[in-house]
Amino acid sequence: MTDIKKRLFVTDSNIKKAEIAFKRQTGSVQLLAVSKTWSSEVLRDAAMAGQRLFGENYLQEALVKIDDLADLNLEWHFIGPIQSNKTKDIASHFDWVQSIDRLKIAQRLSNQRPSELADLNICIQVNIDNETTKSGVAMEDLLAFAEQINKLERLSLRGLMIIPAKTDDPEQQRTSFKKAYQLYTQLTDLYPTVDTLSMGMTADMTMAIAEGSTMVRIGTAVFGQRHTATGQVN
Repeated sequence: MTDIKKRLFVTDSNIKKAEIAFKRQTGSVQLLAVSKTWSSEVLRDAAMAGQRLFGENYLQEALVKIDDLADLNLEWHFIGPIQSNKTKDIASHFDWVQSIDRLKIAQRLSNQRPSELADLNICIQVNIDNETTKSGVAMEDLLAFAEQINKLERLSLRGLMIIPAKTDDPEQQRTSFKKAYQLYTQLTDLYPTVDTLSMGMTADMTMAIAEGSTMVRIGTAVFGQRHTATGQVN
């Protein structure tokens, strides 16, 4: 068994254990493998081990991988910040965008989504802890923003993505997750397409599942320590 296959097995097992522990429906939490900085060859190994969903932050790097792995039936999620000059390529090559927090960007994705492709799945990024250094829609603006997104053609509003503030206080972290889940349930009441709450990473995955996450974004636990272009890890 390869290292990646072992890590995927352990990660999937931990997700299933959390589903059972917190009385979640079996299979209700998806694993998005965060694959930024990792090569096409590494991603192919993960795909051969059964992983289908991959999240990328950097467009040019991602486009190479999408092309290299076009023979596989993979689902690509863009999870990084989006500049206006990147929207055409994102609209043309990705299945999901999880980092929408500006109407202008959503409008460009809507206009540039090729007609032969299925609607582009959209998650709104919410600045759940109101951090000045973090992107995302403010909680109080979410419902009005979601209404605008839902009106755009060629897009399908699927849910929310959050990155809570870093903290060593588990109760503060839990509060952030609870707030996100409350917002998510408001959206599910309003829009039948909404079914995704993307929250939780390697360090806080179990708590995120306990509080209602339907998709966890995992990098380190799947791929190991991330390597930069200089060969250092971070």
